[in-house]
Amino acid sequence: MNVSGKNQPIIRPPGYNLWVSIFIAFVLIVAGLFYYATQKIEYVWRWNRIPIYFAYLDIVDITSEINGEVESILAKGKNAVITVKGYDGETASYEVPLDGVNIVEGEVISINDVLGSTEKWEPGLLMIGLWITLKLSVFATIFGVLIGVAGGLARISSNPAFKWATIVYVEIIRGSPLMVQILIWYFVIGTVVNDLLAANGLGRLSAFWYGVASLACFAGAYVTEIVRAGIQSIHRGQTEAARSLGMTYAQCMRYIILPQALSRILPPLAGQFISLIKDSSLLGIIAIRELTKAAREGVTASLQPFEIYLVLALLYLVLTFTLSMFVQHLERRSVVK
Repeated sequence: MNVSGKNQPIIRPPGYNLWVSIFIAFVLIVAGLFYYATQKIEYVWRWNRIPIYFAYLDIVDITSEINGEVESILAKGKNAVITVKGYDGETASYEVPLDGVNIVEGEVISINDVLGSTEKWEPGLLMIGLWITLKLSVFATIFGVLIGVAGGLARISSNPAFKWATIVYVEIIRGSPLMVQILIWYFVIGTVVNDLLAANGLGRLSAFWYGVASLACFAGAYVTEIVRAGIQSIHRGQTEAARSLGMTYAQCMRYIILPQALSRILPPLAGQFISLIKDSSLLGIIAIRELTKAAREGVTASLQPFEIYLVLALLYLVLTFTLSMFVQHLERRSVVK
């Protein structure tokens, strides 16, 4: 008898192939309608320019840092070493590709004169925005989980100060727009914090960290309620049994309740953090070049709104779909255990 269920034939419901065909036909019809719409509008599609928004080959000028004269140009493999001798006896050397040298020996050089040029791959606008969005989402997710777990435990605590403070926090955050919270974090809290840091000679925090704080605080309120509901979904008898065995409240939560609650709260947590990735698009209002702001800059510079915004939507889909698949993997592992 095969207990594991492996190698057993897959039993499909009646009409399975028919409904698969209907689904494929629906996808093809939608794709056809989209293609028809693109042909009807008077727009010149320039998909060939999209790659430069991910990476492009930039020409970088190598300039002199001193006034003087070109003393020598010596070959070194595929490069040339240019030595400039200053009028005060100082010398400076620069390494330039052989085919990029723009000067000759004995030529008089001033500060910022171009000695040569080299090619260098640089990240494009969308790649920069994608990287910043990833960093924002990762940091905000980590801090949001920490806030949510602490808030969820405080929400069911018998301590009225912890419980009421958490209720006030959750209701204020969930009852106000995220955009307003971002502005308050950056212009109000950020101004106070940066003034205190500057007064103590500690520098200033960038807008990036206030963006992380606003997203984490926003997500933490929702995670708090998710964690609370997950904990309260576990039968009270398990808590009583653990306490009767001599476990403390903290041990009961750590070893008995939270591991069981985790498998129940993973799906709503995934939905919350998928929303968090998309909510990061609002951080452009405080000058953070996240993915959406980078796309807007690209549209302004190139006048290619359709191509760039379609690629933008695809990038968000890749991010959220990847997170969704990762959470499903965690769910399957928790079920197997």
